[in-house]
Amino acid sequence: MAQQNEQEAEKLLRDYQMLQEQLRVYAIQLEQLKAQKAEFERANEEVSAALGKVYISVGGLIVETTKEKALTDLKDRTELSETRITSITKQFNEMKAKEKQLSDKITELYKEAQGGG
Repeated sequence: MAQQNEQEAEKLLRDYQMLQEQLRVYAIQLEQLKAQKAEFERANEEVSAALGKVYISVGGLIVETTKEKALTDLKDRTELSETRITSITKQFNEMKAKEKQLSDKITELYKEAQGGG
């Protein structure tokens, strides 16, 4: 019986560690997406204020475009970033809840093993 609890605890610990690594990856992705969104918003401000020609970067090239096309492109990119941020935030929060459940279960198993449960 004790060995079964020990094996279960080891499996839960491995699952917990993998979940923590996934959470780190999602946190990094969220940080990158938020920075990207902020960059698009700054670019939108600059293009909106532009009085002369407007250029965009396309596949490593810089090409002239209209102010309207640039603003539409930035709006689309910003919306895509927002959608991805929302999606990843939801997944992150679900993983955090699962992490809490695993942590509680691991704590419970160790308390039982110590004779406290």
